[in-house]
Amino acid sequence: MDTINHLDFKTLLAMLPKRAPNAHKGNFGHVLVIGGDLGFPGAPVLTALGALRVGAGLVTIASHQTTLTGISAYHPEIMCHASDDPNALDAIISKATVIALGPGLGRTSWSQQIYDKVSTTQLPLVLDADGLFFLSQHPNKNIHRVLTPHPGEAAELLSQKQIAPISQRLATLTELLTKYNSTVVLKGAGTLVASPHAPIEICAAGNPGMASAGMGDLLTGIIAGLIAQGMSLDLSARLGVCVHAMAGDVAAKSGQRGIIATDLLLPIQALMS
Repeated sequence: MDTINHLDFKTLLAMLPKRAPNAHKGNFGHVLVIGGDLGFPGAPVLTALGALRVGAGLVTIASHQTTLTGISAYHPEIMCHASDDPNALDAIISKATVIALGPGLGRTSWSQQIYDKVSTTQLPLVLDADGLFFLSQHPNKNIHRVLTPHPGEAAELLSQKQIAPISQRLATLTELLTKYNSTVVLKGAGTLVASPHAPIEICAAGNPGMASAGMGDLLTGIIAGLIAQGMSLDLSARLGVCVHAMAGDVAAKSGQRGIIATDLLLPIQALMS
């Protein structure tokens, strides 16, 4: 891999807007998380918690009514909006600062309708998981969007039948930037981040213990939560990757094997302080 710069956590964190002493929750944005098709309730919850732990003022999950059952009981900080009918999203979208679309979205007719409804929004959009799948079916360019693919999803986005070798990760990222004109987070060991008009940088933090379910959902929420607080999409992606990976390293101090996504939540809060 060509020589590229490392992400600088301290520099990036210093760019996050400071909080005034008289601030209130409305000053720190409203993250709308959309996903959680039937059978996948956990993914949007992890995304919502990631957004809250980096400091988003308000977070709402929009999903099936049955998916939402119980979320408020276990996580009263998260608001819920039933969206069995995709048209029911209009009211909550109008209140959002940024949308995180894809965690647990599924690939059903409901999922497709939700994607079609949300993908044309003028709001900043963080796209992950099945949201990336639907984008791969009808590619388009959008500078107001962050894409967060792992190597398999990157191959889908580029209509490739096989995952590119590690030695071609820079080329893969460059192709994604050209094809989609979005900020891109290419996840993996040494996550790469770039935007159409900003350089490619690599994250030196993180560890193999983070190879577990839900880590990507959490990262999506972290990035969305930073955007909600006024950071640019590019800087939010870079800082979000740093915070996520460094929190994983904190969690790994007790051992890498067996780390789960929620183990990162308190370290995330501490790193953001």
